[in-house]
Amino acid sequence: MNRCIKWCGLILCACLLLVFLAGCDGDNDRYSPYSKKILQNPPYAGLTDSIEKFPDDPLLYLQRALLLSQNNRHEMATADYKKSWEMKQDPNTALEYVSNLLTTDRVNDAVSLLEQGVKQFPDNPEFSRRLSEVYSHLGKSEQALKQYNTILEKDPSNFETWYDKGVLLAQMKDTPAAIEALEKSFSIQPINYSGLALATLYASAKDPRALELCDKLLATDTTGQQTEPIFMKGVYYSEVKDYDNAVKQFDECIRRDWKMTDAYIEKGIVLLDQKKTNEALEIFKLASTVSNTNADAYFWMARSYEALGNKADAIRNYERAISLDRNFAEAWEAIQRLK
Repeated sequence: MNRCIKWCGLILCACLLLVFLAGCDGDNDRYSPYSKKILQNPPYAGLTDSIEKFPDDPLLYLQRALLLSQNNRHEMATADYKKSWEMKQDPNTALEYVSNLLTTDRVNDAVSLLEQGVKQFPDNPEFSRRLSEVYSHLGKSEQALKQYNTILEKDPSNFETWYDKGVLLAQMKDTPAAIEALEKSFSIQPINYSGLALATLYASAKDPRALELCDKLLATDTTGQQTEPIFMKGVYYSEVKDYDNAVKQFDECIRRDWKMTDAYIEKGIVLLDQKKTNEALEIFKLASTVSNTNADAYFWMARSYEALGNKADAIRNYERAISLDRNFAEAWEAIQRLK
């Protein structure tokens, strides 16, 4: 594309957006002329005509907002969500409006609306759940945890919230509390994803219950295709340094799914721990062939080359890892050490 055309297009879009945002508070001037033209044509024309005839109907604004959102016109939809919400403070409208605000990066406005919803609709747990997700995304873990606890005080059988709380606690490095929350979730509803999350924490804690839980998950696998529980058994065996059983589990993962890059890498790490460096290197090479965009594969290739005293190839592969993941701190540190 011609550079001038490209930048002119971007400037035009920016100007249109500023006009739109500046006019959001008025009923008749909520849209720029360009936006109004869009709304007067299909598929919005029918709703726009109805809004002109019945301007006090909040449902019409909401219907047009939803249609705009479906067609990825999220910025234009914001004004209609706002208008519908101001006219009738319905919880479903508020939640749709929140989704729109998050999509358009109005995070602070979304938080304010969710906080209002928590107070205004105390019997609707969706506001607390969404607010906790946003808080967690913003790094406000304690505030997110408070919202989860609020939901669970009212509905202690909410297995999804127990799961979300467990994941958050794991991120906060409170492993015992995370395990407790995930155990509660799995006991209420033994779903695969919560079981795997719990097995992961068991394995990292070298708790043999990881094996029991993974076997329980595998027992429900009628297709015989699951790899994740087998992989977690391998991780547990690796953690407790039962290397033979670890390799068997990773080999079984690869047999079931030859594209499972993590199984190759974990197997290679086990071999590297056993000082079987050449064998490990071949496995890491295989992992990089299976997925040539996996930074970990090149990082561990580099570690193997470094262990073999091949400084040049080590640096080259650390650099490959960084080219795929600019935030790969261990790779940066290794290069500095070697140079």
